[in-house]
Amino acid sequence: MAKIIIHVDLNAFFATAEQIRRPDYVGKPVIVGGLGPRGVVSTASYEARAYGVHSAMPIGEARMLCPNGIFLPGDYRYYEMLSRSFFGYLKNYSSLVEAASIDEGFVDMTSMLSKEKDPMAKLVQLQRGLLEQIGLKCSIGVGPTKFLAKMASDMKKPMGITVIRRKDVKKMLYPLPIDSFFGIGKKTAAYLRSKGINTIGDFANEIATNEPEMQRYFGKRFDYYVESINGYGDDVVNPDRPDPKSLGHSQTFMTDTDDFSEIKTVIESLSKEVSEGLVKEKKKCKRIVVNVKDSNFKVSSKSLNLDEPVYDADDIIRLAKKLFADYYSGKVIRLVGVTAGNLVPFKERNAQLSLFDEEEYEEDETQVLIDSLNRKANKKVVMVASEALKNNGN
Repeated sequence: MAKIIIHVDLNAFFATAEQIRRPDYVGKPVIVGGLGPRGVVSTASYEARAYGVHSAMPIGEARMLCPNGIFLPGDYRYYEMLSRSFFGYLKNYSSLVEAASIDEGFVDMTSMLSKEKDPMAKLVQLQRGLLEQIGLKCSIGVGPTKFLAKMASDMKKPMGITVIRRKDVKKMLYPLPIDSFFGIGKKTAAYLRSKGINTIGDFANEIATNEPEMQRYFGKRFDYYVESINGYGDDVVNPDRPDPKSLGHSQTFMTDTDDFSEIKTVIESLSKEVSEGLVKEKKKCKRIVVNVKDSNFKVSSKSLNLDEPVYDADDIIRLAKKLFADYYSGKVIRLVGVTAGNLVPFKERNAQLSLFDEEEYEEDETQVLIDSLNRKANKKVVMVASEALKNNGN
């Protein structure tokens, strides 16, 4: 029997969190992110998105598009507290909950929903309960694999519920643009479009008719794409998913090259992808690595450890290009990659808090917020993670 996996994706999480704390922000364009000259948008409310603002956009561009927006630096410790309440809430429905990031996760609902006469009503209950009890909106995707559940959750936002069965893959996924394929990045999408592959259906046809070339290009990732495009793949929800320790992207050149300008352009593009990934994971990095594979398939790498963590695209571009320029010997290369390592939580401040600062925040500011939310619901629905686990008997 196929499993029932759901992907729960919080809608505009950081912006919604600010609207929970400040009800006067509800219905207004809220933009959360780095407010400095090189800052980027972390999250924008749907009101701000109507102006064209989106995640990973330079904050200066966002200000031009939405001059009347409410721009906030972000309170990541507060967001983490709400995230713990979110995942604690999901555990009321299943013990198999896997955090994909601070604002999304997979839940194995096979045991509960397979016994339900009206499984959709149960999902509506989960969605509405999250909004009523904690104030968070979410979209839910349902499928027999994590890939299909993730694809489904992206289809209706905000507050949508979408089901994709294996028999629905051709009808629901094949018409979608290739960029929407979970696991295909911007560079790969651009490569596929250059070959006339514009939709997921085009990709499926290309795999079926030109498998050897596709397999050579994608390597180990090829099996993932084949399984996913046919409705199969990973269906194991792992509650112990490790926190990512690094995040990187690489690109194989169409032809081997020693064109320094071309290589630097690719490094810039890869660095932007790494920055976008860091923003999504809510991480900064304290290490930058540049990998090079030459025409003889020999791989070499150089790294730089940082005193202060970074996430901004401009910083990563500058550091990666410097690393490459300092060590590049002029050889013809076939691949270059950029990796962010030694990841740390994406905090507003870098300064180390004292024990008393930490205690004051946990026992004062956080508890005041929890009490406020519970008063709003007229019952005790929001709690710290340790209390939620204790009540669930874990």
